[in-house]
Amino acid sequence: MTEQERTELEAAAFRTLLAHLNNRKDVQNIELMTLAGFCRNCLAKWYKAAADDLDIKVTPDEAREAIYGMPYSVWKDKYQKEATPEQLAAFEKAKDS
Repeated sequence: MTEQERTELEAAAFRTLLAHLNNRKDVQNIELMTLAGFCRNCLAKWYKAAADDLDIKVTPDEAREAIYGMPYSVWKDKYQKEATPEQLAAFEKAKDS
């Protein structure tokens, strides 16, 4: 496999991950953090860091919009729910592991 092929495969897999997360707006970031150790905000930070490494100008807001598919404030208003006591407890337990 060439480096270009690997890059294209990774990019396609990343786009599929973003589409999956877009289709699963019911899955809250705290749930992703508890189960997987990362969330949409982590992806946005990694996206921004990659842009910085490549000297591509991307603001934190632009990175979040690339991940969320809309401005972060809109996503929060439409889809983010207050964390339940159970979610917070599970998150705290996962952090301690």
